[in-house]
Amino acid sequence: MFIRPVARPLSRMASRLVAAAGLVLLSALPALASDGLDTTILDTGDTAWILTATALVLFMTLPGLALFYAGLVQAKNVVSVLMHHFAIACLMSVLWVVAGYSLAFSGDGAWFGSLDNMFLGGIGVDSMSGTIPESLFAAFQMTFAIITPALVIGAYVERMKFSAVLIFSALWLLVVYAPVTHWVWGGGIMAGWGVMDFAGGIVVHATAGTAALVCAIMVGRRRTFPQSVSPPHSPGLTMIGASMLWVGWFGFNGGSALGAGGGAGMAMLVTHIAAATASLVWMGIEWVRFGRPSLVGIVTGMVAGLATVTPASGFIGVPGGLILGLVGGLGCYLAVDLIRGKLHIDDSLDVFAVHGVGGIIGSLLVAFLALPSFGGLGLADGVSAGAQFMVQLKSVAITVIWTAVASALILMVARAIVGLRVDEQTEVEGLDLAEHGERGYPGS
Repeated sequence: MFIRPVARPLSRMASRLVAAAGLVLLSALPALASDGLDTTILDTGDTAWILTATALVLFMTLPGLALFYAGLVQAKNVVSVLMHHFAIACLMSVLWVVAGYSLAFSGDGAWFGSLDNMFLGGIGVDSMSGTIPESLFAAFQMTFAIITPALVIGAYVERMKFSAVLIFSALWLLVVYAPVTHWVWGGGIMAGWGVMDFAGGIVVHATAGTAALVCAIMVGRRRTFPQSVSPPHSPGLTMIGASMLWVGWFGFNGGSALGAGGGAGMAMLVTHIAAATASLVWMGIEWVRFGRPSLVGIVTGMVAGLATVTPASGFIGVPGGLILGLVGGLGCYLAVDLIRGKLHIDDSLDVFAVHGVGGIIGSLLVAFLALPSFGGLGLADGVSAGAQFMVQLKSVAITVIWTAVASALILMVARAIVGLRVDEQTEVEGLDLAEHGERGYPGS
């Protein structure tokens, strides 16, 4: 009969004790945080999306880009092109772990990162980068480091030695790609200027396109260029690879939001719009000019649109996607005509004209298309479109110059060690048998 009157005061006392303990804990949190406790909370939604995006970006290279390029060359060089992509993917992955990630994302230098995170040292299961594990961030960035030197393959197909490809790609990752990544995304000099490059117009496409142009000039033309060049041996294979690139690009651009939210959704939408628009532009130009549209042409236009929208994809709205698709399709088509048709530079698969020019166009126009009047998210407080354009122009110019000079020096090193070009007999017979002892189509 006395239990009930006693229980109520005990209940009140327990509640007061719990409340007091909570107040003590809350008051202690700032001190704990100041003592170095990481209060960043992993977001499972963001993590799941970036896991998916990482797989999509790797899918862009293997097998997307590999098949896209393989269909564009002669049948006797298919294995060579596929081997280049697969080997580069493996080599870049290892180099990224050894030093690439550290050079790009460690240290606070303006021009170069540090070697503090060599072999991904200091990155454990619990290490965080924003709301996702740092290990996942490193893996996501690794896929960008894979596809960028793989894009350059299109400039020297059917004539460059496999050994030279490996030497060039390895040194290029460490000397060109990693430093530029640090400038733009790793807290370096251009990040301090406020450069806008959401997913790699400067870091990926300007560098790869410039390196491709240098390779095309220094390695030299194919034997029959420009008098006669064999047509793509398999437009169907190229279309399949291009379709994989299109799908993978959602991870490339949408994943660069580093989270699953409205920014990623809009980036995916404008990416798709720009790709579709540029495809139609390229198809229309061919139809008017030659009387019939080609499959290779429409998929090349798609890649041009994707490259053009990449740097702007996280800053623009739907009108910006349409505009970049129109401008990218037209601008890249004219660049192909200039580079291959008028200057007779044998950038075999139009890497500079499509990726380089597209990435540069998008990197410059984002200064205007990010404005709310075009449906964009706006510029930084107090920054005008003109001022932002000058930041973009300066960043592009420095990147192109550094890439061109460094790529030429690296090619000289490769030439001194193993030579750049296969002999004439190998080029005539095809690189598949001579370099790899295999045929892409047995019995052919």
